[in-house]
Order: sequence, then C-alpha cells, then structure tokens
Amino acid sequence: MSATDTGPTRVEPQLDPRGVRFSAAVTTVVLALVLLSGSGWLAAAQAVVFGVGSIAGMRVAPYGVLFRTLLAPRLGPPAEREDAAPVRFSQTVGLVFTAVAAIGYLSGLSTLGLVATAFALAAAFLNAAFGFCLGCEMYGLLARLRTTRTAGA
Repeated sequence: MSATDTGPTRVEPQLDPRGVRFSAAVTTVVLALVLLSGSGWLAAAQAVVFGVGSIAGMRVAPYGVLFRTLLAPRLGPPAEREDAAPVRFSQTVGLVFTAVAAIGYLSGLSTLGLVATAFALAAAFLNAAFGFCLGCEMYGLLARLRTTRTAGA
C-alpha cells in the first residue's frame, strides 16, 4: 500500500435524486412530528433510520427502499444520478443530530432535544423542498479541505 493509498473504498450504486428528496420529505414529516410531540422515542426511531443508511449503506436505507419499491417503478428512469457518498455522509450527520435529540428528550433535557430536532428538520426541509443537501455540501467542503491540506503537505 502506498503512502497516498487510503485503503479499500466502498462502491455504492449511484442514487436517484428523486429518492433522496423523497427520503428528505419523509424525514421532514417525522421530524416535524418529533418537534410537535417532543417524543424522544420517535427521534430515536428516526436516528435508527439514519443509522441504517449511514452504517449499512444507502442501498438498504429504509426510506430509499420505500421509494424504490413504491414510487420509482411508476416514475420511469431518472434523468440523472448522484453519488451516494455525500448522501451517506449526510445520513451520518442526521444520525448525530437525531441521536442528540432523542437523548435530550428522553433524559428530560427538552431544550437540547428541541434544538437538535430543529437543526435536523431545517436540513431535511431544505433538501426536500429545494434539493439543497446541507450534509452533501459539508461533505464537498471537507473533501476540498482534505485535498488542499494534502496538496500543501
């Protein structure tokens, strides 16, 4: 292995952006319900959904499976596809925020739960409504910073 080789990389299939936005829309609804109800258990359930996509991959992410099973066959092929890595990173960010929200609500720190849920809800809504994936943008920024740091070393 050379000094620049980072080891094996996971290859995931390209994603249908409509499925990503569908997942963000379902997430938006779930997080709005968390915000309205203050349910730590519902926040924890959403954290599990994010965790599956983050850890096991986008191919088995629950809302993506729902999209591919129920909606994609009725829509026809997508005009374009997108890389799974940034979306998977955004699932990890969502996992962190919803886990913090669940911990906050379940431990009686409702303000922590509310703030973490609000941040996750804002990010999900931006993706669902406008196709702007905040986690994906963070992924790109971090990749550029890594490249700049590596090039300068």
